[in-house]
Amino acid sequence: MDPSQVATDLGWWSVPLAMFAGAIRVSTPFLFVSLGECLTEKSGRINLGLEGTLVFGAMTGYAVSYMTGSAWTGVLAAGIAGSLFGMLHAALCSLPKVNDIAVGIALMLFGVGLAFFFGKPFIQPTAPRLPSISLGEWSDISQVRVALEINPLFFIGAALAVAMWWAFRNTRAGLIVRTTGDSAAAARALGVSVLGVRFVATTIGGFMAGVGGSFLSLYYPGSWNEGLSSGQGLMAVALVIFARWNPLLCFVAALLFGAAGALGPALQSIGVSQGYHFFNAAPYVLTLLIMIVSSSKVRALRGAPGELSIVK
Repeated sequence: MDPSQVATDLGWWSVPLAMFAGAIRVSTPFLFVSLGECLTEKSGRINLGLEGTLVFGAMTGYAVSYMTGSAWTGVLAAGIAGSLFGMLHAALCSLPKVNDIAVGIALMLFGVGLAFFFGKPFIQPTAPRLPSISLGEWSDISQVRVALEINPLFFIGAALAVAMWWAFRNTRAGLIVRTTGDSAAAARALGVSVLGVRFVATTIGGFMAGVGGSFLSLYYPGSWNEGLSSGQGLMAVALVIFARWNPLLCFVAALLFGAAGALGPALQSIGVSQGYHFFNAAPYVLTLLIMIVSSSKVRALRGAPGELSIVK
């Protein structure tokens, strides 16, 4: 349910309640895309094409859910579609003298265009949607029960953030990814295939972005149309920089972006319509502020993997 539908009879208390509900719902695609990009960038590669991956994943998930009658099959299909885009990005970037940023922009346009082309037959049909877990049955207030209807993908994303953070610090695979991202020469000296590690990381990152796209079409807002993403894939790249390539901070930043996205509908739910469109632009304003702060002399690219093209 849209955060703007969280009740109106709680007065101003409905604003934080609606923002809480919106933070969870709106943050989920940000979370999956940012974790995918975090993994990709930790290996030393940037993938700006995740906006296209997100949109194509949304279309694929909705189409497969409609054709099979299973929303979870749609989620899996969206992840596979995203991984194919990740593999294509990794393969192109492995070629000599190829710029990963340019490839990402090209694949973003390609993914969006492909989704719009194949997705036209699925704009009208209604596909099965993902279920939610109700955690508010203890409350007699319907607004609280609505706010605590949470999709399982949110919990999966939160667990994934913790698992990635732990893996980067405590596992051999995490060490290999970090070494590859910080110094390709050091990784090669250890006998690690730099291209192989980046291929796998980019593929998994694409899978996560595809899953994030399926959330958009199969849960919130829960339909397929050509204006579904609103640039969330690109904003997730800024989110990773803001989070300093830390999966746990990616989770926190995704919640922050989600709450910002829910601010406009939350205020509208209590009758505040003045400046409504400005409040709807809060995520984009937040992205701009993050990029300004991140590019300061004190904080510029602190913690960035050394092999990223934006660092060199």
